Amino acid sequence: MTRRALVAFIPVALVFGIVSAASLGGTARPARDASIAPGADAVRFVAFGDMGTGDADQLAVARRMVAYHDEHPYDTVLTVGDNIYPDGNPADLPAKFEQPYAELLKRGVSFYAVLGNNDVKKGRDAQVNYKPFHMGGRAYYSFTKGTAGGNQVQFFAIDSTSFDSGQQRWLETSLAESKARWKIAYFHHAIYSSAKTHGSRMKLRAQLEPLFVKYDVAAVFSGHDHTYERTKPQQGVQYFVCGIGGSVRGGDLDRNSSFLAFGSDQDNGFLFVEVTADSLNFQAINAAGQVFDKGVIAPRVATLSTR
Repeated sequence: MTRRALVAFIPVALVFGIVSAASLGGTARPARDASIAPGADAVRFVAFGDMGTGDADQLAVARRMVAYHDEHPYDTVLTVGDNIYPDGNPADLPAKFEQPYAELLKRGVSFYAVLGNNDVKKGRDAQVNYKPFHMGGRAYYSFTKGTAGGNQVQFFAIDSTSFDSGQQRWLETSLAESKARWKIAYFHHAIYSSAKTHGSRMKLRAQLEPLFVKYDVAAVFSGHDHTYERTKPQQGVQYFVCGIGGSVRGGDLDRNSSFLAFGSDQDNGFLFVEVTADSLNFQAINAAGQVFDKGVIAPRVATLSTR
């Protein structure tokens, strides 16, 4: 006779060691002083978006990403959309992607893109078929990093510019079949955002959140709003807005938002993440090289016992 028991869900949030942004009255630390989980057996990646302008703000963040790579090597970058302003024109790819990130591309760092609203104004074919974006001709896809049975991460790249029933079926099937210890989703339009310009995409939330909760997604990264935000965990899922790869919208965050845990509308930069079997460590780094938010998340894994 076989008995199957659902033991428990590990809560998403272990501890947050907050380093306040200077704009919020705190003192930011140089990135090299920040504490990240040690050990070579880790999946390391950067997440950011709303960057593809080719202007000084984008270039400053790109330089900082290179400098950070010198001390904390990573091989993966998630772009959460609006990769090429103002309309996704493929003629702008050299100036607004290849040149700003030339050094990272030279070092073998792979960028995995999703589309933003500005990317699709001239159609989506150019970007989904652009080899450095690793989309494989599809606007939504998944890929894995890490070691099976250990720190394996499966990433789910979602097209929030056109989330239809076909994509929803694909997502649920892919989440249900995933054997990865860590499941991470990313897409452009945030379903939790305290920014005043765009805010939360409620219809998309109704479509996505039940799947994230049901299938133990640990963290979700989005952009669209040009702010940084870490929410309070929502039904066990940690949400980030990291549309800070170019310019930010100063004063855009609603500090009275019920789900805002920490945010900055003054710092452009990127989110660095390191995943081990037991923890997801994150740091928000600004273009000056300062850590303005950091913390640790535990995996949301349901443990099944059989006998």
